[in-house]
Amino acid sequence: MAAPPASAQTADTGFFVTSNGIGNGGNLGGLAGADNHCQTLAQAAGFGAPKTWQAYLSTQAADGKPAVNARDRIGKGPWKNVKGVVVAKDVADLHSAGNALTKQNSLSEKGEPINGRGDTPNRHDILTGSQPDGTAFAAGEDRTCKNWTSSTQGAAMLGHSDRIGLRDDDASKSWNSSHPSRGPDGGCSQADLKSTGGDGLLYCFAAN
Repeated sequence: MAAPPASAQTADTGFFVTSNGIGNGGNLGGLAGADNHCQTLAQAAGFGAPKTWQAYLSTQAADGKPAVNARDRIGKGPWKNVKGVVVAKDVADLHSAGNALTKQNSLSEKGEPINGRGDTPNRHDILTGSQPDGTAFAAGEDRTCKNWTSSTQGAAMLGHSDRIGLRDDDASKSWNSSHPSRGPDGGCSQADLKSTGGDGLLYCFAAN
């Protein structure tokens, strides 16, 4: 089937949650692999180029390389979802309590909601590797699956796309910094990500 022509709203799209993960747990092929995944899905949905799509991910300082903050990778905003809803006006708004990220608004590139708490399967754990303000964690304790290269050992900080968790606290309601991954394979395998309510999904933003 041919894809429908992109509507004006679709052409304005600046934010989506990936409908699927890369499929290799926390090993995304580094930031470049994650960005490529965002760009490829945007392209398939009809709003790829000329936009540059970047994954909302931080990396930690390691091997002589400085940390990268997710908030510095995504442009200035404002960002609209596929339905034309502004989810955040700018970087400060995105990282404030006033952003419009909800289960209803955090849609995939296909315009579909992401399964959340209470749905089967729950897929609301989104890879971010970030603190609540969108910055990287200090070097040391792994929060990025070895800077997005590990599908076994390590942990990834996850956010809840539906902003609902087990408790009524800030972490459970956090879109970008809710809890680290964990599991029998070491914390970064695809099975581990699924076991706590995820699927290796990413937030993607148009950086230009």
